[in-house]
Amino acid sequence: MHRIALTTLVGCSLFPFAAGAVPLTDNLQLQLKPQVVSDYRSRGLSMTLGDPAAQLEATLIHSSGAYAGVWTSNVDFGMSLKTRLEQDFYAGFYSQFTEEVSLDVGYLKYTYAKEGQFNMSEVYALLKAYGFKAGSYYSNDVKNFVGKDQDTLYTYLGYSHEVVDQVGLEVRYGRFDFKDDVFFSNSGKARGDYHEWEAKLTRSAFSVDWGLSYIDTDLSKSECASYYGYTDVCTATVVVSASKTF
Repeated sequence: MHRIALTTLVGCSLFPFAAGAVPLTDNLQLQLKPQVVSDYRSRGLSMTLGDPAAQLEATLIHSSGAYAGVWTSNVDFGMSLKTRLEQDFYAGFYSQFTEEVSLDVGYLKYTYAKEGQFNMSEVYALLKAYGFKAGSYYSNDVKNFVGKDQDTLYTYLGYSHEVVDQVGLEVRYGRFDFKDDVFFSNSGKARGDYHEWEAKLTRSAFSVDWGLSYIDTDLSKSECASYYGYTDVCTATVVVSASKTF
């Protein structure tokens, strides 16, 4: 139900205008990014029960740093839930302070066809400096069994570095915190947060950006099942991805 850094790619390419984006006017461009992944993982969790996903992002970028767009993906939450489509709408502003330091702030709305009870919104801020990244996403309208409105805060630290020519390494460590306890173990212990992490190798080849990720969380199978209904959507996995930005 969540994506880690919706505008990371956009933010990295806003100043100057995104290379290869479609020019609409002197000050406005359209950036398109289709992607396929072997498993749609978000904040460490599978949004497709371990199955592949096809995704598309379209972003309007203004020379001032303002942007707005939509991102979509197939999803599968299992059980009797009918939704098979996630659509995220976002808008924000990107500021480039120096060649190595930038800040991205914005608003994000998540929507799910036929299952509107999952719809929610977040405000976010993403700071990038000298290869390091820090992000924070806050929501006050998450709906779950604890209550109609459940404040959540997701924060992460990351780092990216080109290991060798055209081969990059990206690492991330994040924490997702709920207002109340929502995860319960078989021993009866409860908590309201979990940690997740990812290590990803990237490479550009044949005009496509390829990725190979190892993703995991610190949720036990019983904790995972207590909130998400399944024991295996929070466990360690390897995800292969392929994307292209226009």
